[in-house]
Amino acid sequence: MTEKYRVSRLSHAFGRVLPVVALSVGMLSGQAFAQTSQTTPQPSNVVSLSAMGEADVPQDLLTLSLRTTKEGSTAASVQGELKADMDRALSLARAHEKKGLMDVRTGQFSLYPRYGKEGKIAGWQGTAELVLEGTDFALVSGTAGKLDSLTMSSAAFSLSRPARQRLEKEVEAIAIDRFRSRASDVAKGFGFASYELREVSVSPVDEGGMPVNPRMMAMEAKSMSDASIPVAAGSSTVRVTVVGSIQLR
Repeated sequence: MTEKYRVSRLSHAFGRVLPVVALSVGMLSGQAFAQTSQTTPQPSNVVSLSAMGEADVPQDLLTLSLRTTKEGSTAASVQGELKADMDRALSLARAHEKKGLMDVRTGQFSLYPRYGKEGKIAGWQGTAELVLEGTDFALVSGTAGKLDSLTMSSAAFSLSRPARQRLEKEVEAIAIDRFRSRASDVAKGFGFASYELREVSVSPVDEGGMPVNPRMMAMEAKSMSDASIPVAAGSSTVRVTVVGSIQLR
């Protein structure tokens, strides 16, 4: 038998054996994985807990929405009247604008047809909105009282972003301390010396702003040209919850 022939026979033989070996290795790996998963101990002495921190603070942000509504026979005429009212109001409001203390921006704008009995367009109606928002209540309400081309549509008190962020940090610390204290009490109550934190989530709860009666304020605004609209802030509650699980040791 020549050397070339022997090499060919060996290669052919190994080609038939190798897949069987690979399959055996795969079967052994699967068995080892099954044995490992069966012997992995399930977690025990795990307790789920939750705690909350909260604080009430005076609201420091006032948002007033004022609007004008016009009607006419054509869309162009209505849009022109809305623009005239808004230009006049914007010019006056921006003359008193102070960054942070009172910010001025335009709000919603709508223009839509009114239909008659025959289903044809009988006219047009439109609404434009101006928003005053800031931490200087006297400035915001005083400016709103000067905008005689607009009427009050809504008002709300809330917490400014800087105030909310500062308070959330304080309340978060309170919630975490309460969670740790409760975890220690639970561990001792079950006869364990200590605990280990497994997982935890910390999340703030947004209470939102407090609305003011817009109908009453709108009536007062109509009769109070160049005067401050009466406003009174309330308080907001900031809450932070801590939810997690502990391993008793």
